[in-house]
Amino acid sequence: MKVLDLQCRLGHSFEGWFGSQADYDVQRARGLVTCPVCNDSEVTKMLSAPRLNLGHAAAVASASGQGAAGALAADGPAGPGAAPAGSVPSAPAAGAADARQQMQAALVSMVRHVLAHTEDVGPQFAEEARKIHYGESQARHIRGQATREETEALLDEGIEVLALPVPDNLKGPLQ
Repeated sequence: MKVLDLQCRLGHSFEGWFGSQADYDVQRARGLVTCPVCNDSEVTKMLSAPRLNLGHAAAVASASGQGAAGALAADGPAGPGAAPAGSVPSAPAAGAADARQQMQAALVSMVRHVLAHTEDVGPQFAEEARKIHYGESQARHIRGQATREETEALLDEGIEVLALPVPDNLKGPLQ
């Protein structure tokens, strides 16, 4: 199994799992590898470090009564809370990339939640939102399409609506 760090043209980073490098190449050539955020199929592989199985080192540390957290906070020759000798501090860019990936994952999760817990009323969104607001239809959570003018008119009437862009790959059936 190959786990690849991928990125679309807009800079959205994500992970892809493939049986082999050849599988990735074939799927990418067919346009099947797409960004989960924006559905862009122009994807590039990013540099990534190989996965190192350090499970044995963690087992030895816990067997000696000192877990990983204890090792990092140990008082050593460098002073209280200093990292152990030979450790490499994480780069600021890595932290920013992690934060960006967490935000992307949160956005996708939020969109999936909205799709799973709302009724799609399609292009009749503005009409149905008004009916619900004025008590002419059963109150429920809805989603659909509305033009900018319809959205502004709803807001002027005091009907709270929110535009939520949904990536194309999330518009199909939820899995």
